[in-house]
Amino acid sequence: MFTTEKLFSLEGQIAIVTGGSTGLGLAITRCLIGAGARVAVLSLEEPSLAEGALAEFGDKAVYYQYNVTDTDKAQEMVDKVIAEQGNVSILINNAGNHCKKPIEEMTVEDYCSVLNVHLVGAFALTKALVPHMKQNKKGSIIFQASMTSYIGQPAVAGYATAKAGYLGLVHTLATECGPDNVRVNAIAPGWIDTPMFRKATDNDAPRLNKILGRIPMNKVGDPMDIGMAAVFLCTDAAKYITGSCLPVDGGALIGF
Repeated sequence: MFTTEKLFSLEGQIAIVTGGSTGLGLAITRCLIGAGARVAVLSLEEPSLAEGALAEFGDKAVYYQYNVTDTDKAQEMVDKVIAEQGNVSILINNAGNHCKKPIEEMTVEDYCSVLNVHLVGAFALTKALVPHMKQNKKGSIIFQASMTSYIGQPAVAGYATAKAGYLGLVHTLATECGPDNVRVNAIAPGWIDTPMFRKATDNDAPRLNKILGRIPMNKVGDPMDIGMAAVFLCTDAAKYITGSCLPVDGGALIGF
């Protein structure tokens, strides 16, 4: 009898998740491990804090302190993970930072700093890993996009540029990597119930009501919603999906 169980499994696969010990990245790590993967988490966080956050996963998660803006070290880091953990078939580019300033206040250095983390850093790590995936004829690469990949939002010029840039990168890499069975996609989270979201809305009822008013499902998402979307895109259940960006937003992008 036909069953879908194996199609949604990541059993035995090795994943790299940048920024995978906090926020949405931690939810992605949790979901990948829940589907059977072993995860190498790369981030700037202090090892003691990151390892504490990952302790629940035992030996299914291993932490590497790494700054994605150190692009000259990307290949060294990828080679180290492969040597210590085995063949890597999943890369989740999730690391990021924010600079919330109107354009009059944002410096060129501010702008470039955001691009370097989100776009340039993700490109460097992806570039370092793609030949390995192509050689193994297996790979799934995911970029953490955003609603700002599609819609205007004030005071986030660098962030929006980077997130929109992911779409072009996804399209190009999907065409380059497809013949070698390496798929490239993105996820565009909507408003998700994270500490950052709560900090912005807990004492601002009008802002929260405005947000909920444009979400057809009339609620914010759970971090695990993003994690499970990542699992789906990495499994064989999505083996014919590449070059796409999956909004996980309760319908916010089409909301009125």
